[in-house]
Amino acid sequence: MREQRFWIYGILLMISLFSCKKNARVDKNAVKEPEWTQIYNGVDLSGWKAKIKGYPPGENFGNTFRAEDGVIRVDYAAYEDFADRFGHLFFEIPYASYRLRLEYRFLEPQAPGGQEWARKNSGIMIHSQAPESMSEDQDFPVSVEVQLLGGLNEGEMRPTANVCTPGTHIRMNGGRITEHCISSTSETYYDDRWIHVELEVYGDSLIVHKVNGTEVMRYSNPTIGGEFNTMPEREGEALGSGYIALQSESHPIEFRNIGLLNLEKRKK
Repeated sequence: MREQRFWIYGILLMISLFSCKKNARVDKNAVKEPEWTQIYNGVDLSGWKAKIKGYPPGENFGNTFRAEDGVIRVDYAAYEDFADRFGHLFFEIPYASYRLRLEYRFLEPQAPGGQEWARKNSGIMIHSQAPESMSEDQDFPVSVEVQLLGGLNEGEMRPTANVCTPGTHIRMNGGRITEHCISSTSETYYDDRWIHVELEVYGDSLIVHKVNGTEVMRYSNPTIGGEFNTMPEREGEALGSGYIALQSESHPIEFRNIGLLNLEKRKK
């Protein structure tokens, strides 16, 4: 009787161990984290290249873009006057389909000589031309801009993660958009808190903006053309890939936790 009991216990133990092993294997396969890459290392600007109006690609005038305390800081301490020296910091690899997420916050004060419209105004350029293809005195790259704004006056709406179109057109709600900037449905943020922005970019078929986890805008079919187009020979060409760049428009801003999920890589 005792031997029979031990035999039964042994069978039950084997069934239990097999079941646990099987469940563990299923759980391991089910919980597969996306392959996000931090494209800013938090230490220096390796992999990034500055292009500031009036200077050749790679010359970071006045140390405008700097790596400090784990953030990329856009700073104007060396500027006596901004003098329309619009700048962009380009990541070295172009992409077509990806998700990009980062946090940003505006600081004070604005650089001397900065335009009123540029107060608490910056951006993330996507599907951008390469910095080497820009002329020395070019203001903005041909690209789609995810415009980042901060609130100025309490009670005055100024949403963020809007879309602007330097040298491009887009389609939204079934129609072609030729206006330079379109506002999103985001809240207005008046202080210096960190704001989380995420983009979903699917070539030239769909682009989605999210702020603090909420979708605030979507559009499609970016093409080259319109205001600020410095490549008239490519007018009407679909814009399905390009570089990512962080903007300098005269107001200090910080970026951190810059992560990218390459959707093209995940398809392979």
